[in-house]
Amino acid sequence: MINRKAFLIVLMLLLSSVILPAQGENLTVKIAVMGPGNEVYFWWGHIALIIEDSITGRSRFYDYGIFSFDNENFYYNFAFGRMLYSSGVSSTENNIAAAINRDRSIVIYTLDLPPETRVMVRDFVENNVLPENRDYYYHHFRDNCSTRIRDIIDLATGGQFKEQYGQSPGRFTLREQVRRHTWFSPVVDWILNFWMGQVIDTTITEWDDMFLPSETGARIDSFFYTDIHGARRKLVSDAQTIHRSENRPAALDTPRRQWPGPLVFSIALSAIFYFFFFLNEKKFRAGRVLAGISMSIAGLVFGIAGVTLYFLVLFTNHDYTFQNYNMIFCTPFLLASFPIGICYAFTKKNDKLIVYDRLLRLIWFISVMGIVISMLIKLLPGFYQQNLADQLLMLPIALVFSLHSIRFRDFINKFSPGARSLRSRRK
Repeated sequence: MINRKAFLIVLMLLLSSVILPAQGENLTVKIAVMGPGNEVYFWWGHIALIIEDSITGRSRFYDYGIFSFDNENFYYNFAFGRMLYSSGVSSTENNIAAAINRDRSIVIYTLDLPPETRVMVRDFVENNVLPENRDYYYHHFRDNCSTRIRDIIDLATGGQFKEQYGQSPGRFTLREQVRRHTWFSPVVDWILNFWMGQVIDTTITEWDDMFLPSETGARIDSFFYTDIHGARRKLVSDAQTIHRSENRPAALDTPRRQWPGPLVFSIALSAIFYFFFFLNEKKFRAGRVLAGISMSIAGLVFGIAGVTLYFLVLFTNHDYTFQNYNMIFCTPFLLASFPIGICYAFTKKNDKLIVYDRLLRLIWFISVMGIVISMLIKLLPGFYQQNLADQLLMLPIALVFSLHSIRFRDFINKFSPGARSLRSRRK
């Protein structure tokens, strides 16, 4: 009787080994890299891990970029840099269909991992999506959907992924990587870079580059590693383009020089503002009204930008805004130009007009001096910030508002050689 039971057990084990695959053979691990989407928070793309099971026929999509505007105190936490993100799992088919429907490029990389490693990866990500483990505090550069996938790849390769890319210098700074994806929207490109400080202008590694999904995809596609059995493998066995976006601005291979656009825009705007002051000098009331409103609106725009910058640096956890030398010249005091500019435009009393004019010129002259100082400190080691676009956007405007009372024609006539010789002959 005992022998019969033992025989049946051995027979069942033999049959199961023939019918069922070895543990992990039924699993396929893939990485899905999606291009930019319409929303600003999708401009840098997205990435997820896919695990397919040939036995169950299921394909599960593990996503580390889940958040909701409906979360409690979402906007308050966002403002202070406490963004709570989650990991989750859902249907691969639904996620891919949604990305295609939004015209987002999709490339799927199939990973060549030993069966035991596939099981380890599956168990790891399944543990991640448990309610007690799924939430984490998001950081745009250090902890996001892409860095989490990068870390899983490093785990699957026994640390070899970080060993190769952790010391290798990256192509660009973090700022330049960001701007490769924001170039097509000048306003958003300027304001994001205005708020981000010197800390993102330092040298980084290829490991750091992989805060971007596209950079992670490019690295895994060219990576070789030694598996747990000592065999040399190419990590990606197959790369398949599921969809290629046709109606969306592509990320630039190399970031464009940023400062020429803001400088040209500022010079053109400054010329218009100076014309308003010229009309005012010719006793056209409309000139003073337009000049005052111009200073008022400029003070409001730059003042709000400055207030927001000071708030981000001094009161929040948005550490990539720290060490921002734009604080020297774009200060909350510029907001004072808003009411004073309105008073300048519409006052009918000459003594008050003189006071308003002097106050406005002082406010904007302080900005001019701040811009000069912020340019000079770049010559000192450790003070470089890629903020020339911010400086050149404000400088022409601030110069016009602070020096508009100087009559340049009289100045030129006074100091030109012709004028001097004429004065000498008269003497």
